Amino acid sequence: MAQAYLHTLFGPRARALQEAAGSRASYARMEAGAETVDRITAKELAFIAARDSFYLASTSENGWPYVQHRGGATGFVRHLGGNCFGFADFRGNRQYLSVAHIAADDRVALFLMDYPNRRRLKIIGHAHVSKDPAVIAALMPSGYAAEPERGFLIDVVGFDWNCPQHITPRFTEAEVRRTSQPLIDEIAVLRAHIAQLERAAS
Repeated sequence: MAQAYLHTLFGPRARALQEAAGSRASYARMEAGAETVDRITAKELAFIAARDSFYLASTSENGWPYVQHRGGATGFVRHLGGNCFGFADFRGNRQYLSVAHIAADDRVALFLMDYPNRRRLKIIGHAHVSKDPAVIAALMPSGYAAEPERGFLIDVVGFDWNCPQHITPRFTEAEVRRTSQPLIDEIAVLRAHIAQLERAAS
């Protein structure tokens, strides 16, 4: 149960609205006995390892929220033990918004999506940047030649899983190809067979 996640994000106004809506008692039971952090389990580890992108939210120094999409090869987000995750940060447009925001306020939120299976993992935590060569080396995707500028490390405070409602299934080109390839192969076999029959009949 994501108790720390709920304790951290449910403020007085949210609890008051839940009370008015009749949902407060249910959420209060879910919050009961919260630990300091929600402990990452094998279920979350497997889900994160299978992702090739996520959305990272940070807050600017003037209080405005900012959401950035991060992507890479499947598994580019690395587990570094315990509740710590990280990823290598490569040179981009040089706006450095996330880097600047985290330097001022290290609190971040992540959305990790599994569109085909309509699953969503939400994470909140503290982020910091590392330029330690050993840390960056541990975060580097295998076979990637680009030079990283830094490593992003995220210490997870809490997480929550969402229900599939309103998550529209989306599929990558590779996923569509895997699903359709048997049909493509079958069509090729049938066409070859028809061509053979036509040659025999001529």
